[in-house]
This record gives sequence, C-alpha cells and structure tokens, in this order.
Amino acid sequence: MNIHEYQAKQLFRDFGLPVARGAVAKTPAEIDAALAQLPAGKIVVKSQIHAGGRGKGKFTDGFAGGVKIAASPAQAREYAGKMLGNTLVTHQTGPSGRKVQTVFFTEATDIAKEYYLAILLDRAASLPVIIASTEGGMDIEHVAAHTPEKILRRHVDPALGLRSFQAREIGYRLGLGDEQVKQFVKLLDGLWKLFWEKDCAMVEINPLIVTPAGQVEALDAKVSFDDNALYRHPDIQALRDLNEEDPKEIEASKFSLNYIALDGNIACLVNGAGLAMATMDIIQYFGGKPANFLDVGGGATEEQVTAAFRIILSDPAVKGILVNIFGGIMKCDIIARGVVAAARSVQIKVPLVVRLEGTNVQLGREILAQSGLAITPADSLADAAKKIVAALKN
Repeated sequence: MNIHEYQAKQLFRDFGLPVARGAVAKTPAEIDAALAQLPAGKIVVKSQIHAGGRGKGKFTDGFAGGVKIAASPAQAREYAGKMLGNTLVTHQTGPSGRKVQTVFFTEATDIAKEYYLAILLDRAASLPVIIASTEGGMDIEHVAAHTPEKILRRHVDPALGLRSFQAREIGYRLGLGDEQVKQFVKLLDGLWKLFWEKDCAMVEINPLIVTPAGQVEALDAKVSFDDNALYRHPDIQALRDLNEEDPKEIEASKFSLNYIALDGNIACLVNGAGLAMATMDIIQYFGGKPANFLDVGGGATEEQVTAAFRIILSDPAVKGILVNIFGGIMKCDIIARGVVAAARSVQIKVPLVVRLEGTNVQLGREILAQSGLAITPADSLADAAKKIVAALKN
C-alpha cells in the first residue's frame, strides 16, 4: 500500500526525522488556512498523487509542473488553484494521468548538497538493505544503470537491527562531515525504526539534503507498506486513499483476489502468482498483450471466480480471456464449475480459452465440454496462449 508524501512526512516526524513544516489543502476553500500555517517567503507547492516524476509532469490543460516553487503565498495560492482538481500526467501515471485531489505546501529549503537514501527488502538476500548515493534528486534506476559505483548498499540483520557503526560508515562513505554524520546516524536510526516497526516495503528519501547551514533534512518522503501486514496497523490502513487506486483493484481486494490492471487486451485468470507471471510472459511471447495480473489463489470459491470474471470484463479494453489453472489444492472440476457458472452469470461475449491441468483434470474438461458454452479448451499453456492471440486476430 502506498501513501502520499504529506502522510509519509508525518510518519517521519513521528519517528524523529527532520522535515520542513508543511500544510495540506484538499479543496480551494482550504488553501488560505493551509498557507497561514507557514511563514512568509518561498513556498513549495506539491501535487499529491501516487506517482513519481511530478516535478516534470504536465497537466492536461497545459499547466506544467506538479511541483512548483512559489515566491510568495499569493503565488502559492495561484499554483494550488491550478493543480487542485486538475489531471497530472507523468512518466509513471501513463497518458491518462491522475487527478490531483490534495496539494501539500512546505517551506522552501536552501540546498547545499543532495543525496539519495532508502531502505527496502533485498529479496535475493532475504534481508532489508539500505541504499544510499551521492546522486540524490535523480532517478536512482538511471544512476544504477549508468554509474553503479555511486550506489552504496548495506544489509541489515533483523535479529540485530541497525547498528550505529553501520550508519556512521554510510554517512562517511557519502562524504558527510563529522557533524553531519552525527545527524545522519540519528536520521537513519529513525528511518530504520519506521521501516521495521510499521512493516514497510520501502522507505525512501530523495533527496536527502544538507543545507548551507549544515543541517541534514529529508526534503522528500516516499513510503509503501507490506499489504499482508496491514492487519497489524489500523493506523496505517486509515491512510489508504482509494481515489489513487484502480476501482477494479479495490473491488478485487474485497474478494481476496490479487489483481493488477495492465494496458493490454487479453485478460488472465490464474491460480498462483508465479503461474500468473509465466502466463503473462507467454501471451507476450506469442504476440499478445496481457490486460491484467489476476491470481485467484489456491482455494478460490465459485463466488470468487465469478467476481474475478466481473472485474475482468469491467475493463473495456479486454477483448479476450485466458484461464490457466494448475489443479493442486484447487481441483480442476471445482474451477471448471466456477468458470461455467461465471460465464453464464456475467454473459461473456469475448473469446474465452481455458487450460486446465492437475487434480481431477479430466472431470474438469468434461464439465467445460458439456456446458454448451463457447469455451475453447487448451492442452498446454503454449497452446492456450496461441489460441487466445489467434482468436483476437480473427
């Protein structure tokens, strides 16, 4: 689960990290009250959407920049008025963009040097890893690709937690002076506690800055959480902004379905995340484009399968459906009955290819064959992908 920058910065404050003062406005009527909370002078106005590249983004009405530095409260008010309710397009939003429903005002801070700092899970090592770089303010993926020597990585043993010597080493490796290293150690300790205690998937500061006066400060904040641990954190669940999520993904979560919308036209309904990834890959291999990732899990019910079909078909871009089930815990006859019931219930009018394999596969295939519905069976994953791609070309 992602949260907005202003919410992330409040968490930073709660864990003792230095951040500039800020205020939020969700409607034009709230702008003046928000600005009144900040001192006179330069103010940064930030559009709040769950996407990066806001500063280089462009609104659909032609207004450029989702992050603007205003010379005065009056100019900040003008910028905020142009952002609120407008749609911001960045390289991460796609061409449809995201509607800005919140703006965040912060004090403008002078910058002497920028750095990058993040903590996330290294899945290969099965350990949290601290990533730091002297190239703050830039796309860290670009830095990793072109100047990997500028990225510092240090793993943290969860049994021991972050050790002071690790934080000091990172600070000195970044080139910080003695006084800044002291501040950095305290900041990184707070960032680690936030990451660990709140079950974060990632905490990121880009940029982390040193001011001309020598103060270390988090200028930006990005935090995401492990969805599987949210039940332990009702305070974090309360930060969820449904306006930033695809309605289909929200509906899928109600039925415990793992759904992610993509930009293709072949919908996938699969049991198992790894199998779903393989299904999407092979669709792409044979010339198609997957419209979604949808994992119904190992024990889906007929209700869940029906819900999955409804969610799939709510996407107008979907022109065909590929069901790929490997029966283990989920028996093929059960999923076949669910597919038949769902197909009758939601009246599927696009090509439907079903590949079943595993426990009770013959019975499952018989159920599909005797249903009287326009269901195309497939003998293998490759066969299924070929058939659904071909059906869309005809």
